[in-house]
Amino acid sequence: MSLALLIEQLLNGLQLGVMLFLIAAGLTLIFGVMGLINLAHGSLYMVGAFACASVAATTGSFWLGLVTSLAAAAAAGALMEVAVIRRLYARDHLDQVLATFALILVFSEGTRWLFGSFPLYLDIPPVLQGAVALPGGGQYPLYRLAIIAVGVLVAAGLYLLIGRTRLGMRIRAGETDREMIAALGVDIRALYTLVFALGAALAGLAGALVGALQSVQVGMGEPALILAFVVIVIGGIGSIKGALVGAVLVGLVDTMGRFLLPKLLALALPATQAGPVGAAIASMLIYILMALILAFRPSGLFSARS
Repeated sequence: MSLALLIEQLLNGLQLGVMLFLIAAGLTLIFGVMGLINLAHGSLYMVGAFACASVAATTGSFWLGLVTSLAAAAAAGALMEVAVIRRLYARDHLDQVLATFALILVFSEGTRWLFGSFPLYLDIPPVLQGAVALPGGGQYPLYRLAIIAVGVLVAAGLYLLIGRTRLGMRIRAGETDREMIAALGVDIRALYTLVFALGAALAGLAGALVGALQSVQVGMGEPALILAFVVIVIGGIGSIKGALVGAVLVGLVDTMGRFLLPKLLALALPATQAGPVGAAIASMLIYILMALILAFRPSGLFSARS
């Protein structure tokens, strides 16, 4: 195993972690402020991917598609909050799960009606094509490095927004005592809609960025949503820092497990068995990690409610 290959897999894990952070940050923000379990968050990820792919195919501009993905996902999120989610805040979590699961079906069938059942493909913009040399003689795609950079910038931006601005102060207050800030004159409905639109825009951004690495298709949001829930459980509900740390942990553990376990098992098992067994165990690693963390930190690593 060469150094370049090891570095490449570490970067792949970091890139996966960054993508999960973009999805999980909005999800944990929505749950932390509103106490809402939103199973349709993955559908907003899909909306961003389809918006970017369709606009890029029509105009030939990936960047215009990227901007459109943010606007489309934020608008879809705001509309969802006003039309449906707003009626669920006082309901129990079972009602929220059922209603947002129904929204998954609505978004999936609506997307299939608009774009058809065949996947769309999104080209990497020319300026981000090519590769960067790695230590040891390997190369790594420039676009994946750009995704990592975007994730770092978004994390820094969210830290400044939540921790250093008046809006962030209201969001933090909404997490702890929403009745009090409503009594102080803050329009809690507008705050909820804004937070929901922000979380939706982050999911749409993730979908647009991933669209250039894989096909854009109906149902692509549900697998990402499952991983995002694992991330926020590990990191702690309501914590942006927890979402970042949890996403990086999940990305690295999943990627390195799929890379290293078959090789390690090949030392003790026949090659025909090491691959399937290693792949099966690797697929369970992030859930084992989640169980171990919850055994010692039941509220997650950085829970905002602990």
